Amino acid sequence: MNKVKEYTIDFTNVKYYLEMHEIIRDSLNFPPYYGCNWDAFWDCITDMVGKKLYIRIIGIENIRKKFNDEADILKSILEEFKHYENDLYINDISIEIIYKDGKKTVI
Repeated sequence: MNKVKEYTIDFTNVKYYLEMHEIIRDSLNFPPYYGCNWDAFWDCITDMVGKKLYIRIIGIENIRKKFNDEADILKSILEEFKHYENDLYINDISIEIIYKDGKKTVI
């Protein structure tokens, strides 16, 4: 039985766009050559398929406030990832967004 790999992406103190992707890279243990863009994010996150994953996202409000549509792009990609390969891995991938007010959204 595979143990669940837990990851936390914390955007609480993000200040600039590149830093957002650096936080993603470091939080998800992406390789150093991660391209710091959404295409590279998709390529790297889909390399994680086949493992049991729990991804927790904190501070997404900061992304929305500072970088407009980037929070929606991130959520959209994660939703697509959750349903990757026609839901073949849906039971292996858990994604949760935790907001400042304590509310949670499960993707």
